[in-house]
Amino acid sequence: MRYFYTVILYLLLPILILRLFWRSMRLPEYSERISERFGKYSLFKVPKKSIWVHAVSVGEVQAASALVQTLLKQYPDHSFVVTTVTPTGARRALDLFGKKAFHFYLPYDLPGAVKRFLGTVDPQIAIIMETELWPNLFYYCHQKKVPIIIANARMSERSARRYHRFESFSRELFSYIDIVAAQNATDAKRFRELAGDALTLRVTGSLKFDMKPQASLYEHAQVLRRQIGMHRPIWIAASTHEGEEDQVLQAYSMLRKKIPETILVIVPRHPERAMRVVTLCKRHKLRYALRSEVDSFKNQEQVYIGDTLGELVLLYAISDVAFVGGSLTNRGGHNMLEPAALGIPVITGPHTFNFAEITRMMQEVNAVKIVNNIDELAYSVQEFLDDANLRHNIGENGKQLVDANRGALEKLVTIIINTLNKKSAPVDEQSS
Repeated sequence: MRYFYTVILYLLLPILILRLFWRSMRLPEYSERISERFGKYSLFKVPKKSIWVHAVSVGEVQAASALVQTLLKQYPDHSFVVTTVTPTGARRALDLFGKKAFHFYLPYDLPGAVKRFLGTVDPQIAIIMETELWPNLFYYCHQKKVPIIIANARMSERSARRYHRFESFSRELFSYIDIVAAQNATDAKRFRELAGDALTLRVTGSLKFDMKPQASLYEHAQVLRRQIGMHRPIWIAASTHEGEEDQVLQAYSMLRKKIPETILVIVPRHPERAMRVVTLCKRHKLRYALRSEVDSFKNQEQVYIGDTLGELVLLYAISDVAFVGGSLTNRGGHNMLEPAALGIPVITGPHTFNFAEITRMMQEVNAVKIVNNIDELAYSVQEFLDDANLRHNIGENGKQLVDANRGALEKLVTIIINTLNKKSAPVDEQSS
């Protein structure tokens, strides 16, 4: 099955390259370091005894941040390699880790590219964030006796159905994995049904509960809030996708009839789409400012567009209520725990299948409001902005939920340490 998968991948390669260049038209960084996509790296220094963490894009890099920082302290004599697929993920990794870790783009899952990558990185362990499953990469890691841990692993019902269609292939793929550290029991059950009893499973919880704001966050938020308008209510629509921004702007226009001084902070999931939001603001005849272009916000401006990387938490911290996107369109939602951890009431749409368990947990403690359309979105934001007690109570429910569920980081670090100790132990000691 892996052979047929590889043949198909080679046949699709021209399309993958065209897609890469098409993306570079919107984000020029996609046209940079293309050789890395094929496992070819220009290095002045080669990683030694490397601990490798793969995080596909910004969200996964952010979730891996505390893990990497903890491991850096635990293993000061090791090199660290962080791979991403997207340039925005690369930028965030460089912002967070700087020269403490090598950053590479993960190559396409082609045998030659994968072998070159592993030959360059020579990892002691592979820590793959969430559910990035690559048959050739995992096969050659297995061949080189590189233990693979799927960290913060989740498996949606939709993804499980797709894997079940190719059951024998899925069993082969999972046989290369040493440990799956699942976010919850439901995810673990789906992995078990796919992989069988041979797979080692641990339920560690979600690393997203362990993401803590920096001590300076509130100070920076207070400064920014003063610049934007200390006495104006602020609603943030975060991690929005194509089709959602227009709905958000329609809801905002409805809201302004009730609370005209409200500011909308809108942060597209992909910063390169900020100019699309500008176009929509012009269409709706709304005055706007870009975060990257101004340090202050004039009284007559209505929409503040977050087009910078790594500032979403700061923009949450200045807001009174948060809508988390990817949920009014069928994207599966995004991380609601970031605003919840700050005590901000959360609104989301109905499509949250990528965060089904977190959504359920937040619903159980009354920490989230689910809306189905523009009218409900406008009404819910107005309800929160009109009632300070309601904002506080719902926000506090979310904050307490996050605080009560911390601990995934400690469990995952223990698994990684034990795996590395087992790998470095003498053969006779392992066999005894």
